[in-house]
Amino acid sequence: MSQAFPDYLDVDYTDGEGETPDDYPAIQDKIEKAIEVTKTGLEQYENPAVMWTGGKDSTLTLYFIKEVAEKFDLEMPPTVFIDHYQHFDEIIDFVKYWADEWDLEVIWARNENVGEYVEENGFEPGDDIDISELSEHNQHHVREILEYEDETFPFLLDTYVGNHLLKTVALNDTLESHNIDGVISGIRWDEQESRADETFFSPRHDPDIYPPHDRIQPILQFEERAVWDAFWHFAIPDTVENYPDEGYVPESSDDLPEGVEQTDIPVSPKYFAGFRSLGSEVSTDKSAEEPAWLQDMENTTERAGRAQDKEDLMERLRDLGYM
Repeated sequence: MSQAFPDYLDVDYTDGEGETPDDYPAIQDKIEKAIEVTKTGLEQYENPAVMWTGGKDSTLTLYFIKEVAEKFDLEMPPTVFIDHYQHFDEIIDFVKYWADEWDLEVIWARNENVGEYVEENGFEPGDDIDISELSEHNQHHVREILEYEDETFPFLLDTYVGNHLLKTVALNDTLESHNIDGVISGIRWDEQESRADETFFSPRHDPDIYPPHDRIQPILQFEERAVWDAFWHFAIPDTVENYPDEGYVPESSDDLPEGVEQTDIPVSPKYFAGFRSLGSEVSTDKSAEEPAWLQDMENTTERAGRAQDKEDLMERLRDLGYM
């Protein structure tokens, strides 16, 4: 990372401070802010990258980036996909398919040392990993950073050690190896308490914790329902051939405009199947039978289908560099 970082930047780290989605009451207000933040991010950072999970938030963010890059003749940054080895197969297929359709460069962020150890031993999620068999780099994170004292940990995302090694270490190692100075991510204020105080440009400059970089967060101001509204009435009509210009909200995968198939739409099939959050194959269940955008978002929890997601765990992971 450049010694000058972040001196070459001119961004307002207080932008969004004290705000909530209510400060952007109309969908057009939210979209205009997303475009403004995205444009600033693409112009200001020398080597940005987009966090892409295949989920709705990061895919909507990716749509804004593609549109802004094309409109203002800016370079399209690469995407970073954290492969934690416990994804739904449909998510991996979705990312590969749309990366090809949109001509995206995908950087696959993996903790390969853990992945190779698991594969060599034929481990399944939940099996215990012997910490002494891991690399010095991973042992350092477990013993010195997390201060974890047990000899083993389960191969699961729903644990402090598993989540840190498979997600945070994989991400931070990728940021360092690719010299990334700005991470554009699709997090939202309403998603978790640990994200409620985030700003549109959020510094991560402590070299003892992560490779110094900034987080650029264009859709903080969106609520879950607004994300789906933006998809069905703006992003999809704008990108999918034969989709009505005014938009259309399908009630199932069979209820699509004439000439449009589910595979034509940049929305994961898991959302059509009733999932509202896509965590991992091991720890995430569908929330209901109807598609995600038809569920009761105001009176239920978006991440209710996830086994993990305790606020204290998420806060600790974010302190160590996760999203």
